[in-house]
Amino acid sequence: QSCHRPAGQRASQGPGSGGLPEGVEYIPTRKKGKNPMKPVGVAWYSLYARTRLGYLFYLRQVKKARERYPHGHSVPQPYCFPGVKILPIPVLSNNYSYLVIDTGSSQAAVIDPSDPLAVQAAIEEEGVMLDAIFCTHKHWDHSGGNETLCQKHSSCRVYGSALDAIPQLTNPLADREKVSVGCLTFEALATPGHTVGHMVYVLDGAPFGSPPCLFSGDLLFLAGCGRPFEGSPETMLASLDVATGLGEDTLLWPGHEYALECLTFASLLELDNSALEQKLQWAVQQRQEKRSTCPSTLGEELTYNPFLRTHRPELQEALGLWQGAGEDPDAFRARVLKEVRRRKDLYQAT
Repeated sequence: QSCHRPAGQRASQGPGSGGLPEGVEYIPTRKKGKNPMKPVGVAWYSLYARTRLGYLFYLRQVKKARERYPHGHSVPQPYCFPGVKILPIPVLSNNYSYLVIDTGSSQAAVIDPSDPLAVQAAIEEEGVMLDAIFCTHKHWDHSGGNETLCQKHSSCRVYGSALDAIPQLTNPLADREKVSVGCLTFEALATPGHTVGHMVYVLDGAPFGSPPCLFSGDLLFLAGCGRPFEGSPETMLASLDVATGLGEDTLLWPGHEYALECLTFASLLELDNSALEQKLQWAVQQRQEKRSTCPSTLGEELTYNPFLRTHRPELQEALGLWQGAGEDPDAFRARVLKEVRRRKDLYQAT
């Protein structure tokens, strides 16, 4: 596979570069890939996250996805910087795993290996050695391939938070702890909310002349964010602030292909957001061609992702929310985030 270099990506895949053919009107649809967490309630979530029934459900997901998408749900585009290659691996019905390769030593790490067969196929095709698995959190659609890959790669280490019951965990990480794989350096950031032990991983791009790369799991998606199953709006807001503090040039590599759904929802909140409108047109074109929408940048996300715009008066007004006299600004932002989340959950349920 040829690599796509980020400088060219930004010119060719920017929010305003795509769009529909002239004369074609886009009518938003809510049809999307099945989300295993969609029908969630307290009982369902407990079964999925804490019992063997969740694992059996995951196995069924894998089987059905392999039958429906034998070549993956999307067409990914590898990214190359001098010395590093990032290969998105489309797995299940809308997940992404990522194979990150130090091209000088052929050492590699994988983030969130959902389907071990798809990940192993990528490892073999690239001819690399798997040294590390980085798990963002415990959910089976992000960690289900750990055991099989560890059996095949005996020296592979599994990293993640000790607060999450991550399968095969060998190296628990603390917040801000760094791990080297060949010449690659990853920093783990604690971002609780979706789960109590959720972590994201930041690849230091400076040695390769590239921006930082954020592998966000279920914290942050293109125009969306994960549901706070094990945290409050305040906790999730603090975790999102950790992500946005990385800088606007940071490349965002999310755990799911939810772009079209999330952008369509966001467009219902901010009717006059031109950046959002352009990004939606671009995403429609990408998904019509079954192309991945990854990555975006945090700078882009700040212009259209409602979960990152809780400080924006235009979003607050659209939601009919105003800061109370004497109300702490972050407490108000958490209240805005809670309302955006409530509306998004209602949107998903319809």
